[in-house]
Amino acid sequence: MGQDPLEEIRSPGARLKNRVKKLQVRSPPEEQDEEKESSGARLKNRVKKLSPPEEQGKEKESSGAHLKNRVKNCKSRSPPEEQGEESMMMASRSLQLFVLLVCSLTIITIECSEVEKQNPNLYNITKTVVHSAVSKGAVCLDGSPPAYYFDPGFGDGVDNWIVQISGGAWCVNVTDCIGRTKTNLGSSKYMDKLEFQGIHSKNKSANPDFYNWNKVILAYCDGGSFVGDVEYVDSATNLHFRGKRIFYAILEELLEKGLKNAKNALLAGGSAGGYPAVLYCDSFRDSLPSAARVKCLNDCGYFPHFKNPELEKNWHVRFSGVAELQGAAQSLPKSCTSKMKPELCLYSQNIQQDTKTPLFIFMSAYDNVETKYTFGDYMGGLVDGGKCSSSQNQSLIEMRSEFLNALPKGDNPKLRGVFVDSVHHHNSLLRRWIPETAINVNGQLHTKVFADWYFDRKYTYLIDETNELPLTNNARLIWQVDNTTGRVIYTA
Repeated sequence: MGQDPLEEIRSPGARLKNRVKKLQVRSPPEEQDEEKESSGARLKNRVKKLSPPEEQGKEKESSGAHLKNRVKNCKSRSPPEEQGEESMMMASRSLQLFVLLVCSLTIITIECSEVEKQNPNLYNITKTVVHSAVSKGAVCLDGSPPAYYFDPGFGDGVDNWIVQISGGAWCVNVTDCIGRTKTNLGSSKYMDKLEFQGIHSKNKSANPDFYNWNKVILAYCDGGSFVGDVEYVDSATNLHFRGKRIFYAILEELLEKGLKNAKNALLAGGSAGGYPAVLYCDSFRDSLPSAARVKCLNDCGYFPHFKNPELEKNWHVRFSGVAELQGAAQSLPKSCTSKMKPELCLYSQNIQQDTKTPLFIFMSAYDNVETKYTFGDYMGGLVDGGKCSSSQNQSLIEMRSEFLNALPKGDNPKLRGVFVDSVHHHNSLLRRWIPETAINVNGQLHTKVFADWYFDRKYTYLIDETNELPLTNNARLIWQVDNTTGRVIYTA
């Protein structure tokens, strides 16, 4: 699906580096060339500068050996009063070193706490690797153990959980999948820290209903929307298609972390992760206490099966490849595969009717990934630039019509909530969750509509019927961070 625009966001670590660089401007000129050195290397150079010239060539001596040689030299050439002065000089240097160390640690502590306080909407989480999953055969494409990202809840949110399944398109042939094994989409070896944002924001004013929940994001490394359960591994490629096993292995670990005691829980997924949020919705519900409120959310992953062959042809190639590689005929529900081809069971519309747990769907009728895969990369630029021809607009309208027909019926919004807008964008759960970026349809924000639906305050089935053509994505805001204040700012 291309590079996520949010990868342009500066991480807190990068912001910290900029803050420290600004502090160094106030240091002596000779110290300003040390920006690329580690804090340990800088500290070592500072100590060298405090020492007499004849001592600066002794870097490789241990501190004990160094002190011993100094004492011997003092005894051989200095009278007692000079030795006392030397001891005082050493004590003074030790005090300077101690003060420098304390100041450095204080600066780092203050900077880190400022990053956390100033940016509750955007923060980094380190991966948790599930090594125990390997013995169950639950591994990434390259055979490495799966991973997830976990941020514990706090306050009255300690018994509430958001479990989100990541997206990242699909690999549709062996060559494509091998390519993924060298990235975080096919191997946990390449997974770095992950920036939590959107519904994972800790900002109470921006995210009042979910800010203090336990937050989990399942890393996506199987290439097939977590559906694969193929035992055989070709020695020539060493590709493993085990997404289904990954989901259940991570779920088992989360249950032991406290998910089994949940009072409120949400299984969500975006893009390629939206489908498994539907597929495993009932299993997720069944693993939790019967008294718990448990619901599911498919965000920007409800891609329709088009009846028009011209609209469907690219999707058919894509999902046929996924179904064959991942062994979908064996791993997907028989309630679907007994009625249609396995690749058709990879469309959410063909499995949602068998899902008993309440499900909510976020989707743009003109999702920009849908337009890309349906028409080609060129269409996105035409739509955003408002340069579509009359025939292209007609094709877009037909795409919208088929998508709306694929949605669940609106007669029971308690069981099937829907929020459909017309903005040419992708993903409502992360990029647009805070008020400044929320989607508005008929005066209703998608964040408020979903929260009301989840907490049984109001059940909504809402479709933008006003705009027949896509809206230019003038609300496509990229988060940036002011390096001086640490504040999150927005630019179109």
